Amino acid sequence: MSTFKKCCAGLRGLASPLLLVAAWEAASRQDASHAYAFASLASIGAGLRELSGSGELWLSALASLQRTCLGLLYGASLGTLLGAGMALSPLAARLVGPLFHSLRQVPILGLIPLLALWFGSGEGTKVLIVALAAFYPMALNAVEGFSQVDPRYREVGRLFGLGPWQHCWHVLLPSALPSLFNGLLHALAFAWVSSVGCELFLSTGVGLGNMMMNAEAGARMDIIVIGVLCIGLLGYAMNLLFSRLSQRLLRWRPLRR
Repeated sequence: MSTFKKCCAGLRGLASPLLLVAAWEAASRQDASHAYAFASLASIGAGLRELSGSGELWLSALASLQRTCLGLLYGASLGTLLGAGMALSPLAARLVGPLFHSLRQVPILGLIPLLALWFGSGEGTKVLIVALAAFYPMALNAVEGFSQVDPRYREVGRLFGLGPWQHCWHVLLPSALPSLFNGLLHALAFAWVSSVGCELFLSTGVGLGNMMMNAEAGARMDIIVIGVLCIGLLGYAMNLLFSRLSQRLLRWRPLRR
């Protein structure tokens, strides 16, 4: 009986996507303007076969994923260090905190023209934009994680005579891990969005955003739709992977929501 209920729940979850696909296909059959704005399922399928056969889709997706992973690595690492510093050092919080909280109010995509002027529109600038997008949420969650360590754990560390690095490794870091993983999930989402966004603004190189811009110039609505679907599916897959990984690594304690 429970299996039947699960199957019914899964079918209910498919209802909305199927209705959306049916409405999309119906709109594509209205007239010429609708056929352009809403590419038919047949043309989308043909475009998918074309992109898969030429390898453009896989190259673009891999380039965007690589850019996202590099930016996430740099941004999350620096964000963790800065957040830990602001949480553990009142002096660092006073010196860096006001500047940090001021700069994080500026939308990352709004910085693209300035960064492109300073560093050009190459791959390094794109990775820098992605790193900045991942940096801010990671730093905020690191501040929260390291500043909310239970005082009892700190006292136990002092009783055992732990040195500064031992105290950090055995007491502070395990206590902050749930917040750090939560920050990674947020940083991943911002990194992925900014990776595609900077490709749309800086139309050099390879990536899903560049593929969509070229498709817009060539009036290929089918390829634009394929690009949007790939972005959504890859973003969902990465978020699901990180969520499962964090749940597995933190199975010894509940993950903070």
